[in-house]
This record gives sequence, C-alpha cells and structure tokens, in this order.
Amino acid sequence: MLKNLRISLVLLVLCGLIYPLTMTGLAQAIMPNQAEGSLITDPAGKVIGSELIGQSFSAPQYFTGRVSSITNNAAGSGSNNYAPSNPALKERVEKDVAAFLAANPGVKKEDIPADLLTNSASGLDPDLSVQAAKIQVARIAQARGLDPRRLEQLIAEQTVGPSLGLFGEPRVNVLKLNLALDQLR
Repeated sequence: MLKNLRISLVLLVLCGLIYPLTMTGLAQAIMPNQAEGSLITDPAGKVIGSELIGQSFSAPQYFTGRVSSITNNAAGSGSNNYAPSNPALKERVEKDVAAFLAANPGVKKEDIPADLLTNSASGLDPDLSVQAAKIQVARIAQARGLDPRRLEQLIAEQTVGPSLGLFGEPRVNVLKLNLALDQLR
C-alpha cells in the first residue's frame, strides 16, 4: 500500500508538474507567439484576436468569414454535424444564401463558394479560400469607395499558400485581411 502511494505521488509530481512546466517553458523559448495563442494586436498593443480563431464580421465594408454554429466561441468548439439530408441544415444554408445574395447583389447563387456556407469541423476556422474573399470585393469596394483592383491586390498580398507547401489550398485569414483593409485608409 505504501509503495503504491509513493509511486502515485512520484507520477503525480512528474506528470502533473515537471512535464507540463518543462513543455511550457520549451514552447515559450522556441515559439513564443504560438505558445501565447498566436495573438494579433492593434498598433497600441491591445489584443484584438487570434490568427487561429475566426471572428464574426457583419458590416458591409468588411470581409465575412465562414459560418460558425458556435458563433466563433472558442470555449466550446464544434459544429452541429448535420447530415446533408437534415432539414435544419437545408434551412440554415438557404437562409445564409439569401442573406449573402442580398448583401452581394451582383453574385449568382451558383457562384458562392462552399466555404462561405459551411461550418468547419471546429466552427472556429479563421480562413477563407481566395475565391470566397474575391467574391466579396464588389460589395466592399462600393462600401468603402475603393478600386476593386486594389482589394484584389490586398487579397493576393494576404494569401498564404498550402501548409508546408503541400497540405490544403491557398487561403486568406479574414481577421488579418480586414486589419490590412483598415490600414488602406
């Protein structure tokens, strides 16, 4: 019995204190930005978000991100995981299509990229496809009085290639894109 208690205490200290503190210290030393949550700050140094967690933008002068069934609340990531045949999913998508078309009158329903209408698995995806960003250019150009070519150039500047050059598609971080958009003024 005493032997089991000693083993439990040693493992508790080793696995519950020493290992986590060592890993935290290494992470802070090797990659401090990532260890702190990849936070994005404004010019005054105030934290305005993380490049890893999507945010909701609804004003017409901003790029909108992916749908989030959890309203981008990182405290509980996940999505509804509805099957394509689920009536609730169909209703939500139809409502989102109607809202997008109302906000972007020159766009045809069949041209809306899927990532503007679908959840990511976590509900927190901060990125959009390049096509999903470009389809919003006309609305934003009109709302801000900017040349659409300048917005397309901004999208190109903010586009990140596939991870490690292999995984995924080129994408744009919506928060970073909107911050760069605010810097145009």
